[in-house]
Amino acid sequence: MIESKKRWRMEQSDDQIVQHLQQALKLPPVSAKLLASRGFIDVDKTKAFLNMNETSMHDPYMLHDMDKAVTRIKQAIANEELILVYGDYDADGVTSTSVMMTALQLLDAQVTYVIPNRFVDGYGPSERLFKEAYEDGVNLIITVDNGISGVNEIQLAKELGMDVIVTDHHEAGEILPPADMIIHPRHPLGNYPFGELAGVGIAFKVAHALLGEVPKELFELVAIGTVADLVSLHDENRYFVQQGIKQMRESKRPAIQALCQVAGTEQNLIDEETIGFLFGPRINALGRLADAGPGVELFLSTDSVEAMSLAKLLDTHNKERQGIVSKMTEEAIAMVEAGETGLDPHVIIVAKEDWNPGVVGIVASRLVEKYYRPTIVLGLDSKKGVAKGSGRSIAGFNLYNELAKNRDILPQFGGHPMAAGMTLSIEHVEELRNRLQNQAEETLSEEDLQPVQKVDISININEIDLKSIESLKQLGPFGMGFPKPMYCIERVNITSMRKIGANQNHVKMELADGPHTLDAVGFSQGNLADELTPGIEVSFIGDIQINEWNGRKKPQFMIEDAKTDEWQLYDIRGIRQVNRWNQIIQPEQTLYLAFNQKTIQHFESLLNVSITLVSGNQPSPEPKPYIVLLDIPHDEEILETILTHIQPKRIYAHFYAPDSTYFEVMPSRDHFKWYYGFLVKRPSFDLQQHVNKLAKHKGWTTSTLFFMTEVFFDLGFVKMNNGRIDMQETAVKRDLAESMIYQSREQQMQLEQKLLYAPYMELRQWFDKRLAEQTVPEEEQQWI
Repeated sequence: MIESKKRWRMEQSDDQIVQHLQQALKLPPVSAKLLASRGFIDVDKTKAFLNMNETSMHDPYMLHDMDKAVTRIKQAIANEELILVYGDYDADGVTSTSVMMTALQLLDAQVTYVIPNRFVDGYGPSERLFKEAYEDGVNLIITVDNGISGVNEIQLAKELGMDVIVTDHHEAGEILPPADMIIHPRHPLGNYPFGELAGVGIAFKVAHALLGEVPKELFELVAIGTVADLVSLHDENRYFVQQGIKQMRESKRPAIQALCQVAGTEQNLIDEETIGFLFGPRINALGRLADAGPGVELFLSTDSVEAMSLAKLLDTHNKERQGIVSKMTEEAIAMVEAGETGLDPHVIIVAKEDWNPGVVGIVASRLVEKYYRPTIVLGLDSKKGVAKGSGRSIAGFNLYNELAKNRDILPQFGGHPMAAGMTLSIEHVEELRNRLQNQAEETLSEEDLQPVQKVDISININEIDLKSIESLKQLGPFGMGFPKPMYCIERVNITSMRKIGANQNHVKMELADGPHTLDAVGFSQGNLADELTPGIEVSFIGDIQINEWNGRKKPQFMIEDAKTDEWQLYDIRGIRQVNRWNQIIQPEQTLYLAFNQKTIQHFESLLNVSITLVSGNQPSPEPKPYIVLLDIPHDEEILETILTHIQPKRIYAHFYAPDSTYFEVMPSRDHFKWYYGFLVKRPSFDLQQHVNKLAKHKGWTTSTLFFMTEVFFDLGFVKMNNGRIDMQETAVKRDLAESMIYQSREQQMQLEQKLLYAPYMELRQWFDKRLAEQTVPEEEQQWI
């Protein structure tokens, strides 16, 4: 048995709806199944979703204050007023700044931009930078991807005499800033039909309204910011990303070409994963470690040499960021494992001096992945007495709302239900930990704390071909709100399996369902090669992709998780190096069983675990899900009783047998007859002295002679005295089978044949039959 790492929640789809979509839209079965599982029922709406066009975009003037903002901006342009675009240091903020700058430059505005430094100014509007803007002669500030939480700072800007237009998409607080205009898709006085725009999406809507037409050349920037900021890919966000990816694949923009080169990817293959895993982290790395301004310069650049230089700078910072994240994550995990966040925390809060506040969000995400708990990671600055950090959450715990309940100790915070940033006094860190722990205990159930993996559809191997996979790609882009599909392949066999990779930490398999086969790869899943055994049916979840090698294309399943309810037999017979097999066993869940005292003496120093001796006068131990059979029992029945009592989920069969008799010849009745006649003619025979000569004469082994002698002694035919055999003249005639020694030898050879030397599948079948029996009554469990 192997339990899945997460609870799989399988979505259900109506077969009739699947068939209807498949026929009406000419879709392969897998694509129709996926759409149906995600709630697509109506053919016309599904068709519109699959074939979005410019009508998918909403009128930008539907956004609250858009008309006023456009009027004020055009007035500033006409009067040659200095405009400041005030951005943010993440990928959304950088692209938002770039979009707004491009639109204003196209209108010949007197415009500049600034992006706050995370370490100096923190997130959002900065009094310092607003004062500098005033001194530089700025008349109008336009915030992009921030500003909704900058109540005091914007009040200062107004007092200095500057006008402020806020464009933002983050959660608004109870008090809105005193800006002249606030353009927000969820403005309390607005009625915009789609509230999930990214900051760059709102900047794009402003650009659209200002220019009087759709600035199509900016779709690629909107796509980058939208994907990188993890907003929902529904409605016009989906259209933005579709068009942006299409544009990027043929883009002449130096920034796109340079990013492809430093990321090592083909421009014509750009997709949402390229943005999310290659472009986004490099853009974000600037603001995490230093000044994010070069990101804006990269996107505004028209010179390929300059763009390449800037892209290399982004790449260098990203590599540095990766090293910092790795070190901080190791330190954070060590703190959690040491119990510094509590013994059984519902919320994890870790804090340490000098942790880089630019990467705490990434570290928080890593901890959520590992522990599945809402997590906040804080960098402490003891000189200033301040803790700055970032949090990531899980389903069922709205991090923004829960933080909002603690405004009295959180002077600065903002974000979303699943992610937030904050600044607080160091002296309030423990108080925040205690409060959030109590809030989480009230909010989250035990089930909420178990990670769930949504599985879209179950598919058969024979449904997976190149055409189906290509069709699935057409359903993209995938992301937040419309995630990359997760597929399940149920109860298939593994026909081959091996570890791959330099560190042997990945696995490659061939899966089979009847005559149909499919290649499968699991990255960082090398443990499956140790845990999965032949002859069982396994279910997998993961993604399906096309693997291209030497010009050949084949479907390939990318394993995310696996499980099987079947018991498993691990064949570790003949592996003398104990460490080779013991390292894959979980000792706390395992009973190590031996049937001979000598076996315990042999293994106790090698295994460093408790070994249970199976004998006839001790009570049964508490069953555990796994057992290791270190040696072979004397009696088949005692092993059968063990199996029915424990009903193990895993059996590790080692069967150490230093005195194996299987390959020794069992003397025939003719052997015994000749030997008995030989002894009758010599009433007293010194076997110890003549055993070698006699063995050579008959072509037998000396052990065969000693064994037959022991049988005769057991039957009362002879007496033995210091190696001398004396015949018993009054011995009663008895059958060889009456000898316990003879029976034991015969039984031992049969057991060795069944257990020690049988092929794997025969051994499994032997165990299968015994495990199918009912558990024996407790009063009969006296085998130990």
